[in-house]
Amino acid sequence: MSKFPVEDIRNFSIIAHVDHGKSTLADRLLELTGTIDKTKKNQQVLDKLQVERERGITVKAQTATLFYSFEGKQYLLNLIDTPGHVDFSYEVSRSLSACQGVLLVVDANEGIQAQTVANFFLAFEAQLTVIPVINKIDLKNADPERVEKQIEKVFDIPSDECIKISAKLGTNVDSVLQAVIERIPPPNVHRENPLRALVFDSTFDQYRGVIANIALFDGVVSKGDKIVSAYTKKTYEVNEVGILNPNEQPTCKLYAGQVGFLIAGMKDVTEAQIGDTLYLHNHPVEPLPGFKSAKPMVFAGVYPVDQSEYNNLKSAIEKLTLNDSSVTVHRDSSLALGAGWRLGFLGLLHMEVFNQRLEQEYNASVILTTPTVPYKAVLSSAKLIKEYKEKEITIINPAQFPDKSKVTEYLEPVVLGTVVTPTEYTGKIMALCQTRRATQENMIFIDENRVMLKYLFPLNEIVVDFYDSLKSLSSGYASFDYEDAGYQTAELVKMDILLNGNIVEELVTVVHKDKAYTVGKTICERLKDSLPRQLFEIAIQAAVGSKVIARETVKAYRKNVLAKCYGGDITRKMKLLKRQTEGKKKLRKIGNIEIPKDAFIKVLKTQPNK
Repeated sequence: MSKFPVEDIRNFSIIAHVDHGKSTLADRLLELTGTIDKTKKNQQVLDKLQVERERGITVKAQTATLFYSFEGKQYLLNLIDTPGHVDFSYEVSRSLSACQGVLLVVDANEGIQAQTVANFFLAFEAQLTVIPVINKIDLKNADPERVEKQIEKVFDIPSDECIKISAKLGTNVDSVLQAVIERIPPPNVHRENPLRALVFDSTFDQYRGVIANIALFDGVVSKGDKIVSAYTKKTYEVNEVGILNPNEQPTCKLYAGQVGFLIAGMKDVTEAQIGDTLYLHNHPVEPLPGFKSAKPMVFAGVYPVDQSEYNNLKSAIEKLTLNDSSVTVHRDSSLALGAGWRLGFLGLLHMEVFNQRLEQEYNASVILTTPTVPYKAVLSSAKLIKEYKEKEITIINPAQFPDKSKVTEYLEPVVLGTVVTPTEYTGKIMALCQTRRATQENMIFIDENRVMLKYLFPLNEIVVDFYDSLKSLSSGYASFDYEDAGYQTAELVKMDILLNGNIVEELVTVVHKDKAYTVGKTICERLKDSLPRQLFEIAIQAAVGSKVIARETVKAYRKNVLAKCYGGDITRKMKLLKRQTEGKKKLRKIGNIEIPKDAFIKVLKTQPNK
């Protein structure tokens, strides 16, 4: 590793919209530099997780060190392949902190999409060199000239800077490596200074402990060095350092400007904080700025199917949150489902992938409740402000929603959504956005066939099924991306679900005033279908405060008490019917309705948009 001076090192990342060919381009770059052998099996080499291979998407940013000879000189290239879906933008922003430039890949057939725009601005804000790459030029309907014009209009990058390639066939891929060497600057680092390394990712190995992915900004690190974590102030001895090529390859030393891995006997998952700075013992340094912590957009309850599995699930969640630091964890409990957690995710796909990884990597089976969003309430009285120690409280569990008499206003999270769509679907998509209480901010025509719409959405309106509706309305052509836009005032109400007058805590929901009736009616209908019939009538009600807004009734089993009466006086029949009705009323008062666990799970999982 000492053979490579700083000026011969290039750190770059590949960013793009989902399915525009990042991982395929990474495969070709690995083949071209001789890092992996050329075989037909080389597909998604850097996508190591089972969930990534099954879904065909990148979930985790992966690093690979490449050695490449250009004009008689040997270069060291550090490549980071990043996810393309909006839910994993935190992975992208972390990866960019270890780079000086990016390859922005755009599909020659589909052109610029919503996530292309979002990822470009992430790179632009980080002041990185952007090299536009137009991929899939081998497709029948590819139109690279049209995409060049789009890139020039939207990103203000001259069209002659675009590189046209086919990553699948390997066409013109060598010119990408040349552009990386010629256009991306070497890292601005100092090897003579004391060690300063940024932890930008980490994984957990049950035999070796925490494996930290590091980018060295200053100094040198070698096996046997004593290092200190700026976050925990604990001292460790370095057991192993090396590069990812793409598998781990130990080396004696790592120098400033290089990217690699480090194992230092960190046994506990909480010891390797992403964004932490590592430095040599007795050589303290100013910590690196690190990262803004990820803001969870969607919350869901996670409970073990059987409470005896609680400790195993706790350990699995701890290890997986080390690997995916954008998940937030809060302890929670439910009368029906027992002890569990309330986890915060960056989006719905992020939640699904986390659940799938729990099952596949840790063999844990869990109950996942309907996703909700974090609301805020501005408290009115000084007594309450003193109790909560703040004027504005965040509510992530609907059961803890404060009463209207205690607050001056409620706030709901809003996001700035970007929809890129062919022009013929514009009318349908605008109508869909209006039904979701969205406010139009902007509308730009990218070219004669494509339009970019910007809307301000309440987050709870898009979190469950907006993406599916958008795809079906646009025959799959529209793409969607969103970013956090803070909070806005909203008329929110807490809706209780009652069974024979008793509130069911787990089914409490927070809804917008205008949608309370629709949501209440839907929950009541679903409960009616899920509850078993009893010997007495069950009234299912949705109520806002003391006002009942929807009701369904589960009819009682009824014995035919008139079966023994053949003819005779009508008063005899009336007496029997009256006695039966009184008995049912008595039963209803003392009858304890227990919702079966499977019925509970069914309702919790399929609850409408909150």
